[in-house]
Amino acid sequence: MSYMYARKMMLIRIFSLFTCVTLLAGCSSNNPEIRALCLRDDIGNYILKWETEPQIEGVLKMYVSDDPETFNKSIPVGYANIKDGVTTYITNDNMSRKYFLLSFNDKYFKTIGARIIGMDSIQNVREIGGYENTHTHKMTRWGKVYRSGQLSSLSEWDSIRLDNLHIKTIIDLRGNDEVATSPLRYTNANIVHIPIPIKNIDNVVTRIKEDRMRKGDGILFMQDTYLQYVTDYSEQYAKALEVFLDEDNYPILINCSMGKDRTGYLTAMLLYALGMPEETVTRDYLLSNENINIVHLAGLARDLNTNAQETITALVTVNEGLIDLVMKRIRKDYGSVDKYLSKGLHLTEKKQNKLKDILLY
Repeated sequence: MSYMYARKMMLIRIFSLFTCVTLLAGCSSNNPEIRALCLRDDIGNYILKWETEPQIEGVLKMYVSDDPETFNKSIPVGYANIKDGVTTYITNDNMSRKYFLLSFNDKYFKTIGARIIGMDSIQNVREIGGYENTHTHKMTRWGKVYRSGQLSSLSEWDSIRLDNLHIKTIIDLRGNDEVATSPLRYTNANIVHIPIPIKNIDNVVTRIKEDRMRKGDGILFMQDTYLQYVTDYSEQYAKALEVFLDEDNYPILINCSMGKDRTGYLTAMLLYALGMPEETVTRDYLLSNENINIVHLAGLARDLNTNAQETITALVTVNEGLIDLVMKRIRKDYGSVDKYLSKGLHLTEKKQNKLKDILLY
């Protein structure tokens, strides 16, 4: 599979999974339902798409800013017919990050950004802005929380891209051995290291090379790893969540080896604490499969036999079964996710409300 084809399929899947966003102006039930999405092409152009239900006629104005909280509404950067459903912001700037305010007839407004952030040397970089609690209509703020794989082989260009995200704090969830082997190369942020080691990982690598570990073994290994997040590492995750309670720490980047398992679990717990529905949490978790460079990983495994390649695939992808398994364990041990948040992760109602004040609008 070519890189361009894989990227195309990724964009299609992301658009098909995008959450419906209801924009409210006052309390009228006649307000339209609006879905919007922002993507970037390989050059760096931003492709903005939207749908309205019922269909709206009129003019869409587009405003652009480096800060998702502030837009100059006196200077639109583009116009479109609302019925067109798509427009493009042309730029050859592939280093900075832009946010967009869409104005529908100057009556309904929607802030969007490209969730996935293209990098050359870092896997799985994205942010959690724009997710909605469909009951309260509160949304996660853009530009506050990012997630990624490890920053141990950081290119010069990616260092600039990270600078442009204005990251203040990096939560590094890798174990001590991982950090010693692959030190974090980014120095323009405060590093909070909360080690959550992957148990027996060296043995796993050896068994794969010796053809003593098959796909089923890999699946069982990942299941055991996820269950340990609840049984062995809740205190570490509780400590990580404390970082989000200090407004001076933002923007925050959550980081582990590939940004999919330990980072995925912490992000899931943060989203649950913010009141996000289960389907939103699961969708964000599964996006790792769309944002890990499988072509690069395939190159690393091409000299191994088929059994080894299937095993590695089981180890480097995520699936709904893993997150379902860990949620069942949470409910078995604590009774509910809410009780786990309060008892297992020490997030009192007061702390959860503070998180919501910081991260929702």
